[in-house]
Amino acid sequence: MNHQDVPPKPSSPPTAGLPRVPAPAARPVLHPHMEPQDGAAPRSGRVKRPTLWIAFFVAVLLAVIGSLAWLALWLNSNPDSSTSRGQVPGVVETTVTPPATPLPLPREGVQPADYALGDCFKDFDPESLSSTVVPCDTGHSAQLVALFRYPEGGSYPGAEALKAKALEACQAARLGPAANDYDLNFERSFPSTTSWESGDRRVDCYVVAPGGNVINASVLP
Repeated sequence: MNHQDVPPKPSSPPTAGLPRVPAPAARPVLHPHMEPQDGAAPRSGRVKRPTLWIAFFVAVLLAVIGSLAWLALWLNSNPDSSTSRGQVPGVVETTVTPPATPLPLPREGVQPADYALGDCFKDFDPESLSSTVVPCDTGHSAQLVALFRYPEGGSYPGAEALKAKALEACQAARLGPAANDYDLNFERSFPSTTSWESGDRRVDCYVVAPGGNVINASVLP
């Protein structure tokens, strides 16, 4: 290597020919409502955006809590609301529980209020004020297979509501194999305004043979 080709090391950094860098100008202070001139997003926007989301979430949460509180108060102030929609308290009975109509049978002049689930009737008329209860292994035309008892008290629900409740009882009825041996129809019976006032709170569902006293067995399981 030719050492004469290597320039001598300067004693101090050269200053000639270097570009001059002006001192940074002070950044103008923007008014809160002024937009920056360089097109950058304002800082105020980065702070307010999550704040708005939080405020929106809190508002929705408060609205939901308020709605639930109002619903609870409304339900407490309307204790009979379920009754007004037809959801009356009571139980559909489809299982025979002794004792039924007292022995000996047949027994004539039995009133509807004294009919027992599982009773079999000769020459049955659902509108009659009394019927003849007979043993189910003798000829009969109807059998009480389901019923619904309304609780004591309350106003008369109306014929349509009572019919609908009797239909529910018929739909819940459980019939045994003997029912397949006969031509049967469902028949409904429910209280009149007069019998309701006297304490009748029961709707009944019967199976009835159109041909008369041709049934010779219980159609219940």
